[in-house]
Amino acid sequence: MKLAIALLFMISLAAFAQENRGFLPNSVSVGADGDFESAPDTAVITCMISAQENTSQAAFESASRLAEQLRQALRNAGVDPATAELSRYSLYPVFDYKNPKQKAIAYRVGTSVTIKLKDFAKIAPVTESLATLNGITGQNMTYDLEAIDAAKQKAIGKAYERARMYAETLAKVSGKQLGGLLSAAVDTQLIMPAMAYARTMAIDTAVAGKAPTEDFGASKIKVTAHINGVFGLQ
Repeated sequence: MKLAIALLFMISLAAFAQENRGFLPNSVSVGADGDFESAPDTAVITCMISAQENTSQAAFESASRLAEQLRQALRNAGVDPATAELSRYSLYPVFDYKNPKQKAIAYRVGTSVTIKLKDFAKIAPVTESLATLNGITGQNMTYDLEAIDAAKQKAIGKAYERARMYAETLAKVSGKQLGGLLSAAVDTQLIMPAMAYARTMAIDTAVAGKAPTEDFGASKIKVTAHINGVFGLQ
């Protein structure tokens, strides 16, 4: 019986030590959130180059012609074709599943295209130019923030100010003074607004007047930060 009580006491001490691991005496631990909104600095247009022909070589050549047309469309819109990034290249056969032998009847080539624009005034010319090309599909647009570090720093700064304010309140009600920051853990998150940009047709703005999005800004991108801070008490 005494041995069982001793074992239970030792287990309780181990559990207590586990729960209080990392606890600092004369300190207060607080958590707080902060956020910062920034205008996007990059417009990201994505689309697909897709070509289907009777042979793989013909499909490849057709896709190459489409890629050259896309480069020329970018030049016409005042965009350097080198800014376009191609990825996820694929070449696969198209089968006739009605035929028991499932013979390949064509070959399809596809690749993803990503175009990043810093000048938002070029969004409409680029999308309109791409919309005139047969074989360019799935056109969409989103906003991005590439200068993300500065926004994160501001969000973290706001979270820290709020955490220290909470810690000062706790110190005051406990009759002590707040000391310096002893330790902290920070987590940040980027909240991206997405805007689908459908396949469009060229519009004579002289006749149609202002575009629906003219004079409006892009959606703000929010960066949030959470800080868990431990402050000393004096």
